[in-house]
Amino acid sequence: MTDQNSAEQQARVIAEGVDEEPVENNQRIFGGRTYFVVAMLSAFYAFFHMAALNGLSISEWTGIEIPFLPTFPMETWNFRIVHIAGALILGFTLYSARAFVDEGESRSHHPLDILAWVAMIPAIYAIWTAYGISGQIADGVQWNGISPEFKNLEIYHFGIPLVAATAIGIVIGWLRGRERGQVAVADLLLSVCGIAVAFYLITIYDTLMRNSTGTPFAPIGISIAAVAGTALIMELTRRVAGLALIVISAVFLVYVFVGDMLPGFLNAPNIQWTRFFSQVYTDAGILGPTTAVSSTYIILFIIFAAFLQASKVGDYFVNFAFAAAGKARGGPAKVAIFASGLMGMINGTSAGNVVATGSLTIPLMKKVGYPKRTAGAVEAAASTGGQIMPPIMGAGAFIMAEITGIPYTDIAIAAIIPAILYFVSIYFMVDFEAAKLGMRGMSADELPKLRDMMRQIFLFIPIIILIYALFMGYSVIRAGTLATAAAAVVSWLTPVRMGVRSTVKAFELAGIMSIQIIAVCACAGIIVGVISLTGVGARFSSVLLGLAETSQFLALFFAMCIAILLGMGMPTTAAYAVAASVVAPGLVQLGIPQLTAHFFVFYFAVVSAITPPVALASYAAAGISGANPMETSVASFKIGISAFIVPFMFFYNGAILMDGSWFEVIRAGATAIFGVFLLSAGVQGWFAGARVAWFMRLGLVVGALCMIAGGLVTDIIGVAVAAILFVVQLKFRPPAESQISVRGSD
Repeated sequence: MTDQNSAEQQARVIAEGVDEEPVENNQRIFGGRTYFVVAMLSAFYAFFHMAALNGLSISEWTGIEIPFLPTFPMETWNFRIVHIAGALILGFTLYSARAFVDEGESRSHHPLDILAWVAMIPAIYAIWTAYGISGQIADGVQWNGISPEFKNLEIYHFGIPLVAATAIGIVIGWLRGRERGQVAVADLLLSVCGIAVAFYLITIYDTLMRNSTGTPFAPIGISIAAVAGTALIMELTRRVAGLALIVISAVFLVYVFVGDMLPGFLNAPNIQWTRFFSQVYTDAGILGPTTAVSSTYIILFIIFAAFLQASKVGDYFVNFAFAAAGKARGGPAKVAIFASGLMGMINGTSAGNVVATGSLTIPLMKKVGYPKRTAGAVEAAASTGGQIMPPIMGAGAFIMAEITGIPYTDIAIAAIIPAILYFVSIYFMVDFEAAKLGMRGMSADELPKLRDMMRQIFLFIPIIILIYALFMGYSVIRAGTLATAAAAVVSWLTPVRMGVRSTVKAFELAGIMSIQIIAVCACAGIIVGVISLTGVGARFSSVLLGLAETSQFLALFFAMCIAILLGMGMPTTAAYAVAASVVAPGLVQLGIPQLTAHFFVFYFAVVSAITPPVALASYAAAGISGANPMETSVASFKIGISAFIVPFMFFYNGAILMDGSWFEVIRAGATAIFGVFLLSAGVQGWFAGARVAWFMRLGLVVGALCMIAGGLVTDIIGVAVAAILFVVQLKFRPPAESQISVRGSD
């Protein structure tokens, strides 16, 4: 009997390893003492944020003053500077600048390593100089950026050594290959440079100096430190997020210095490099809204996600989705919708979520009959949708709240109906695809038992506590902390109990997971700083206003294209931050409510992950499915087609964002859901249980657009069109398009 039960269990699809963080191609894997040191550094970095955000102070609790231990709450700018510096140290330690060499090929005494060790001297000297400056300030010296002796000290004893060491470290990192388990000397050098930048900025950034940034009175050292800091941020972003954001950032940086030579609305004032860089490392740029959010809400929810992973709740989410939806027609695709939506909401990255859940769902979709490109496309579209699912919405809701000043809870509530429309649309698309291909669901013998999953329903408690705390008026930080603690407590009701070791492991995982998003947010801050200092955002707004005089719809369409273009190849967080700076102000000037305008650009920044030709989520899915990346991105665009229509609904019908009476909101939601049903039927060519002719598909799309418009008259027209088409389909059965192969073609 035992052997029979074991065999039955092995035949079932049981999600395992969904909670394991994928290892990137350039991510180092350490062992022994090196692993222990790096793990402790990563865990301390994450715990530092949890302590700082909650105002924990070991000195206050114990009554013992510990030297160099930060006191909380920290001053805001200093906290953000330390936040970025810690990510730089961790990032350069964990991520290589180039591909690894095979074991045994790396020479112990390479000339480039010797050069990196030599360059360590000016980097350390820069720190020593900054320390000397801090001592003079502590002794009452009125530091300024004008006196020649001050300028010479900052240029020749701090600035030039720091910039030279940074440049040498970056170049050697590109040239020198190391084995996967080795820390490169060049990366240690870059970490020291990151410390030098942070130490100087914290030393100099008193109230007087902050008020002088962007003026001729700013110390030259601030500008030089910002040059080195910007280079370090861009290099780390290249390592963890690819070249797309770097190219865009570089274009914006070049624009600062050539904008005065450009014609038309692109023309910008002539800005000196010292003025620009003295201001870009302030809350007008790198330390602005994006870093404000990454240093608080984002890293807090990354810690929450890490605790969920440590307690294997992610595996449970996927298994629950299989038990609930696996038997449905085309079951694995519907599982992907539910599981990827849940996971994507928490982990905040479309491509990363594709890798985590797609490794299980994509092979199963192929197994039940979905073509390779469709299997990858479904996973990509579902994972992308997690970014718009409340209450967490990846990180977008928190950045939107920071930029707009709109309470987070208002944003989360407004996102409910749009998220429902998106996932309902994907559900209809995959269901109709399954119907066309004659698929069935998975058998009960292949799936986890629903009754077993229901016995562990308590694993949803952390999510429930989070939602409850947020809507009971708790701060986001307090709610996230309570939910994190709940994840650890709930684990004691399962075989995977979180003790001291697994708690430290969770913090370690959180530190590693946070590197990419922190680097991306800091790099996006560079672009935001350029937009703020050059005024290009205001001039773009004037272009939108000019278009709106011709057609408001044309202005919205142009804004959509810009938001998608800005987001292509970029993580969602950076894409939205940039689009919010460039596009949203212009939409607000058109008279569109602020929340509507920001949701408009946020949606298109999100769906840029599945928009050809550069669709990160689709490409990640294609890598798993084995399909052509471009075909997968086109298919994911088709499956997520409603996401390109829903934002226009915000403009024409505010009730979609909960702006109106309950009757208006319910009617808008119900008619919009029926509209996306008709749209899915028209796109897939399946209605009333059968394939439909081309003119029927066209009629379904027209009826869908009428229902989606939101007006009473258009709703009546849409219902009438759907009713007529339903009768025509049942009574006359017009000849459908040519039959599609059951398996499809790849």
